[in-house]
Amino acid sequence: MVLTEIYDLLYRLGITANYTGFFHMGYAVKLCCERPERLLMVTKWVYPEVAKRYQTNGRAVERNIRTVGKVLWEQNRPALEQLAGRPLSDKPGNAQLLAMLSHCLLVQPASEAACSMEGRR
Repeated sequence: MVLTEIYDLLYRLGITANYTGFFHMGYAVKLCCERPERLLMVTKWVYPEVAKRYQTNGRAVERNIRTVGKVLWEQNRPALEQLAGRPLSDKPGNAQLLAMLSHCLLVQPASEAACSMEGRR
């Protein structure tokens, strides 16, 4: 999985590069696509790797990814629900969001309906 595909999905969801979490989320999704079992323990297996790459700490990575999830929930909930494939009663947590994005990129080509966010803003 290349980062440009992940960044493209984030842009289509309305998340832009002016959020530090954009890059943290992108790399975290890449790690989860490479080894989906990382989703079992994101605090231990994902955040430290992202923090190492961006020369920060795991807490900052967690916070920045949470911010991206909050923005997505508040500004583009229909696209998030489309990505999830169901209505969402609560904002997904970081691990859930990473799982949804990873699944979208692994199972569906970006052009297919489950991952296409065109006209959903």
